[in-house]
Amino acid sequence: MSGRAQLMWDEAVTGYDFGPSHPMDPVRLELTRRLVGAFGLDRDLAVVAAKPAGESTLKLVHREDYIDAVKAASADPAGADGSYGLGTLDDPAFAGMHEVSALIAGQSVGAAEAVWRGDAEHAVNFAGGLHHAMPGGASGFCVYNDAALAIARLLELGAERVAYVDVDVHHGDGVQAAFWEDPRVLTISLHEHPGTLFPGTGWPQETGAGAGEGAAVNVALPAGTGDAGWLRAFHAVVPELLAGFRPQVLVSQHGADTHFEDPLAHLAVSLDAQRAVQLACHELAHAYADGKWVALGGGGYAVVDVVPRSWTHLVGIVAGRPVEPGTEIPEGWRRDVFARTRQLGPQRMTDGRWPVEYGDWETGYDPADRIDQAVLATRRAVFPLRGLLP
Repeated sequence: MSGRAQLMWDEAVTGYDFGPSHPMDPVRLELTRRLVGAFGLDRDLAVVAAKPAGESTLKLVHREDYIDAVKAASADPAGADGSYGLGTLDDPAFAGMHEVSALIAGQSVGAAEAVWRGDAEHAVNFAGGLHHAMPGGASGFCVYNDAALAIARLLELGAERVAYVDVDVHHGDGVQAAFWEDPRVLTISLHEHPGTLFPGTGWPQETGAGAGEGAAVNVALPAGTGDAGWLRAFHAVVPELLAGFRPQVLVSQHGADTHFEDPLAHLAVSLDAQRAVQLACHELAHAYADGKWVALGGGGYAVVDVVPRSWTHLVGIVAGRPVEPGTEIPEGWRRDVFARTRQLGPQRMTDGRWPVEYGDWETGYDPADRIDQAVLATRRAVFPLRGLLP
């Protein structure tokens, strides 16, 4: 199996369900898995169900008292301790919450183990990317921080340099917090400006502390940023940092909530631009991390039209069989969508914007452009700390 890509999947992850009125509808996971199957992508990778993360693994990031609180809320949702962020509007407690959260975390940890040991070159867990969970509390629909746990497991296995690239519309605050003082982990987050979106963090001046100063990178993009600006910002920051850091593994988080249809945020990115960044992460993993790549899902609340297509593109890229943007979606999947949701599914794997064009940073800086201002603020804050010119 060595060198073959892995899709981490256990049907039970769809039990991560905060209830019928919550925006994080687990149907997005079910529909993604079905679309992956409809395209036959699961024939191009090994489908693996990893075991749930055990307590010793969860403790690599999370405090014991918090894990105990999750277990208690899982057994008695009505008695959830709100001081740990449990039983809130964002993170309602539900029966079995600990078990399914640990299962999702286990898939990301299993992906990291497989890539590090060489059982697979790439691995993807689109149910993961729950990047807001803190060492001592739930936050932003996230109970256990599978992304941070995967990175912590890589460090435990002997990795000395792990890069984390987060392109979710929300700041990857929980992962940043977990490695705030750790120079072995370079966290890069591109997100909507904290002045207009949860969690209100991710300013360019947040660069890490102590030995980890310069290991946290934040690009805060103005609301309304579209394809060209988003890709310009990504390519103006990420490749140069990875080239200097030379990670042994690249972990990337691909929240689909940057999309212009997403109901919870204010960027204007298309499916085609999301695919372009997925392809870029794949190329960067091969250029700077010896091909070792762990890809995760994340946010995304346009659960029929956007999320399944975006993450199916991600799975195809991980599998080495990218789905062409203009490809028609199988009618059988669209029938499944209607039967399951009473919504009409999309017809093609594109928003009609492929190929997406953008201007390289080297083409020049426009001081009046808000995206260029955001990029320059990040480069000025962190690049000198890494021995790079801003």
